[in-house]
Amino acid sequence: MSKFIIGLTGGIGSGKTTVSDMFANLDIDIIDADIAARIVVMPGSKALIAIEAYFGSDFITETGELNRTKLRSQIFSNLDDKAWLNNLLHPLIREEILTQISKSTSSYCVLVAPLLIENGLQKLVNRVLVINIDEAHQVARTAARDPSSVAEIKRIIASQMSSEQRLSFADDIINNQDLGLDNIQQQVTKLDQKYRTLLLNNER
Repeated sequence: MSKFIIGLTGGIGSGKTTVSDMFANLDIDIIDADIAARIVVMPGSKALIAIEAYFGSDFITETGELNRTKLRSQIFSNLDDKAWLNNLLHPLIREEILTQISKSTSSYCVLVAPLLIENGLQKLVNRVLVINIDEAHQVARTAARDPSSVAEIKRIIASQMSSEQRLSFADDIINNQDLGLDNIQQQVTKLDQKYRTLLLNNER
């Protein structure tokens, strides 16, 4: 189990996947909160059965999977539904994350979580790494990969913690203001060296 955990966060479209892939290429284990969230609602799971009972069968696809697009639209327009879903899923996701962390064997591991701070997951990590990007780039990056409308993307951004609030929790920051992959790789490499040094110092 990795004793040193980095919490990687940032708003939608900030480049979390790009950065986490770079850490993975440096032989660092990645624990992805979004993947944990998918695991807990797999077909036949108690959570998915509860979601179907609460929201209705039209939130389940023909293959028995969760209709994420429909659910996302629903919870962003209804705060009561969002609260119900969070109360159901957050404890299950946290448990799955802890299970994956316990299986990590790299010198340190990276927990990738869009809502790391909002969901209190920063309490599980040693350092918080925030990817900084402005809203215009967030919208453009998300629209390029996601069928959601620009209006919906902006609504998601508005529902998340502001960049200023997120940065106030940061121990480390990656600047992703359209600087290119080589620049981001340089930032990740420097942070990897920093984390390995911190880990060695902590073990002495």
